[in-house]
Amino acid sequence: MKVVELAEELSGGEFGDARLNRRARVMAEALAQYPNMSIPAALKSKADIEGAYRFFNNDSVKPDCIIASHIEATYQRIDSLDFILCVQDTTEIDLTRPKQQVDGAGPMDCESRRGAFFHPMIAFDAAGVPLGFVGQKSWTREEISRASKAEKAERRRKTPIEEKESYRWIEGLRWAEKAAAACPETTTVCVGDSESDIYDLFAAATASEQPNLHLLVRAGQNRNTTEGQDWVDQVRLAAKIGDQTVAVRARIAKTGTAKSARSRSREARTAELEIRKATIELRRPVHGDRKLPSSITVNVVLCEETSPPEDADPISWMLVTTLAIDTIQQVQRIISSYCVRWQIEVYFRTLKSGCKIERRRFEAIDRVLNALAFFSVIAWRVMYVCHLGRECPEMDCEVMFEPSEWKSVYSVLGEEIPHDGCPSLNEVVRAVARLGGFMNRATDEPGTQTLWIGLQRSYDLSNAWNTFGPGAKNFSHD
Repeated sequence: MKVVELAEELSGGEFGDARLNRRARVMAEALAQYPNMSIPAALKSKADIEGAYRFFNNDSVKPDCIIASHIEATYQRIDSLDFILCVQDTTEIDLTRPKQQVDGAGPMDCESRRGAFFHPMIAFDAAGVPLGFVGQKSWTREEISRASKAEKAERRRKTPIEEKESYRWIEGLRWAEKAAAACPETTTVCVGDSESDIYDLFAAATASEQPNLHLLVRAGQNRNTTEGQDWVDQVRLAAKIGDQTVAVRARIAKTGTAKSARSRSREARTAELEIRKATIELRRPVHGDRKLPSSITVNVVLCEETSPPEDADPISWMLVTTLAIDTIQQVQRIISSYCVRWQIEVYFRTLKSGCKIERRRFEAIDRVLNALAFFSVIAWRVMYVCHLGRECPEMDCEVMFEPSEWKSVYSVLGEEIPHDGCPSLNEVVRAVARLGGFMNRATDEPGTQTLWIGLQRSYDLSNAWNTFGPGAKNFSHD
């Protein structure tokens, strides 16, 4: 992989210091090659190791500065497309330590678990290729409220949305709005799961003056319409317009006592869904901010599984959107667009398992959050290579890989090196993944885990190829 491209996306930050830009470039070139290694193991040189820790501890280095140039590069990738999905979601960054805790880490679901929260928005094309970040934020909680359920509800009612954690969903919409403004010829859809079912978000989306910005959210609660019905009941009155087959991902419950259908474990399966659609007018919640409009018109697509497996919760998605639903093709595109949302879950796994962000040994939370922003782009790059190999299989592999990288991999695997030209990107991605344990079955595609393991091995092979292989300088092959 041409690491100079990644280095450029991480070394053009708004640090106000050319030395910090150079340091970011050095770190990107090294850490991208060994994403799951510790900083000392990846950088090796004592000067580079000390420089990296100084970089993350520098007062001029902030997460927003680190990803600034990457976001601009993401806009360039978006600008070449007609339709993109800006998917946002939140994950925990668990920094709990057996002894000394990270200074500044806050409580998570309980006081004993300490860490931070990470909320990125990643742009994807319609096929699920990750194009990069258009925004991200991270934060810690100061305390866990010990108030009663009624007291918490009353406090939430009185607290402005801007002071709630849920405001992150509206911030995400603003990031998507900026991307839409930067790429006016691209239809930009802000996508969120059921946590983002917030009336304030619907109001912000419908009030946006950016004509190419749209919203797509999965409903997560009961809401009344101006006709006096719950919105699900109103949509169910509409005639079925078609059927859709979707692949349902497996899920493992976070706790053994999960009660909600959205949080229980399930097996992967193919689900047959009945599709209905409707345009409905939502009423403002009883306790909603009176500054919000009293009603909002949205389009709704209801997808319900009619014959689920025995003992399995039926799939029921109600998708709320500002996209048009006039034709069955438009409806099907909305459903397939929401399916792309699952890719951000794959990204979180890449960030945590591949880049091991939760195991980075920093003493203070500010350093952790700076490292999180830095490694977030590295994790995106691993996922980008994986998906690009699938969606652009015939692309020249040297768009992403140096000759020494793919040639050394081919030699180790016993593959014939072409005399002219080079293999396709898909062929090389599969070959690299084989180094990481991919079985190379014709019906399978490599995942991010086998790819990141294979990439690390390929970098070592490339170094050996450049040092001892054909064409190496100052080395005798006699």
